[in-house]
Parts: sequence; C-alpha cells; structure tokens
Amino acid sequence: MSWASLHKGFSHYLTLEKSLSKNSVEAYLQDVNKLIQFVDERKSAEKLTAKDLKDFISFLNEIGISGTSQSRIISGLRQFYKYLLLENLVTINPMDSIELPKNPRKLPTVLSYEEIVSMLDWIDRSKKDGERNLAMIETLYACGLRVSELTGLKISDIFFTDEFIRVRGKGNKERLVPIDPHTLEQISFFIHHDRTHWKVAKEAEDIVFINQGRGTQISRVAVFSLIKDLAAKAGIKKNISPHTFRHSFATHLVENGADLRAVQQMLGHESITTTEIYTHLDRSFLRKTIEEFHPRAKRK
Repeated sequence: MSWASLHKGFSHYLTLEKSLSKNSVEAYLQDVNKLIQFVDERKSAEKLTAKDLKDFISFLNEIGISGTSQSRIISGLRQFYKYLLLENLVTINPMDSIELPKNPRKLPTVLSYEEIVSMLDWIDRSKKDGERNLAMIETLYACGLRVSELTGLKISDIFFTDEFIRVRGKGNKERLVPIDPHTLEQISFFIHHDRTHWKVAKEAEDIVFINQGRGTQISRVAVFSLIKDLAAKAGIKKNISPHTFRHSFATHLVENGADLRAVQQMLGHESITTTEIYTHLDRSFLRKTIEEFHPRAKRK
C-alpha cells in the first residue's frame, strides 16, 4: 500500500477510533511525514525493519533534534505501527525494539563565588531593609536553604553559641545545618538592631525575616524580587532565583572536596542520587578548568 494511502488511513483511525483532537492528529501525521521524507518512499511502511527505524532515529539525533522531541516522534510512530497491526498490514511491529532516548539531566544554574560577592556588594545597607536583605542573602548561600526554609526560619531555631540552625524542610522534616560566624553576626545585628525598630505582627514574633512594613513573615516573592534586582545591578545575565544560591552552596562545597553524604544531610535530600548531580557540576567545572588553563587544550 502506498504511503499516501497509509497516511490517509492513519488520519481516519486517529480521528474516528481514537477520537483525538485536530492538533493531536496533525502532530502524529507530521511524525509519519518525517519518516516518509527520510526513507524517500524507497521502502513501503510494511517493509521497514527495526534497523531502518533506528537509522531514522540516529538521523534525528545527528540533525540536532532534542531528546524530548525524539521521544514524541517515537511515540507517534508507535501509534502508526499500532494502526498497521490492527489493519493486518504488518505482522511484526519494528517499533517494539526502539527505545525512548534518555534525556540528560539538566544541570542547574550556579553562581560563582565572585558573582555572589558582587550581588552582596550591591545591597544598600543604608536603607531600612538593607541589613535584613544582607542577612537573608548571606543565609541563603551560607546554609543552602530553600526559599521557604529561609522565610520560615525562626529566631528560636538559631543556636548562636553552637553555630547551627534548625531547618524545617519538606514534609516538616527537621535538620541541623552549620552556619558560619560571619553570617550569624549579620543575622544577630539585624535582629538586635533594625528589627527592634520595626512593627512585628504577633504571629511573626519568632520569625527572623519579616516584612519591613507589615511586620509579617517575608514572602517568597519578595525574596525572588530582591535577587532579580541584585543580579541586574551586578550585571549577571544568568536566569537565577533563590534556589540558585542553594545550588551554588552545594556545588562550591563539592568543588572544594566536601563529602557528598555531608552535603546530602545539609541539603535535606532523602536520596544521595539527588545530591549526586553536584558531582556532575563539579566535573563540568574541572573540564572548563582544563580547557581554559591546560596548554594542549588551548591549541586550535
């Protein structure tokens, strides 16, 4: 049967039997069209082998089609061959041996230490909320906190003498995270100076970081906006958020030789595999170091 006939029959199958939307049908047909263009109609669909289809997927990879798009195309072709089986046009489904590509895990954006220092330097400490803002960003980076953990941090959770903070993470699970003396000093300064002159709502009396106007717990949106503003002032073009400081905290620890299990505990990850992404970031850092500084790597 010709490709044109199969294409038309597949369209009717998707529309009438599968009851798919017009857009979904069009997407599946485009997937088949890509296969038709690749084989250039030299072979009919009934005669295509698993090798032919693997060559097609390899071709998609070579021309730069992303893993996500490849997966969608493969799903479309699986539907196509399902239709061919139902119509008894093929007896063996060659798509059975075609696996979906494994999409590489996207590495998170990380700030360099110099970029973090630059953002801190742009905080105007003469403003009423300047000392609070400095304490917040220092704490985000010093302890690798999630933004919700930062905004919910309580004064009673800070152990100044022992240099630890108690963090309530996902599922209200608690963990202890070390905090450096410099950051503790900044938090203490804010609590015992600026904060004492602010209105404090009753429900936020034990909350460290409060809104300067209403005296309630500072919102995550406010922290996000502050970071965006500081990044713009520091000339940082990366798309960053409060979570970027958490990624930077972990990456810098791993780069400097920290034990992965210790980093896992400080981040509050249930599984070590979640923390292992920072070893990939570390290898990326090492690769860039080689490319930048090794004399052979510099050769064109």
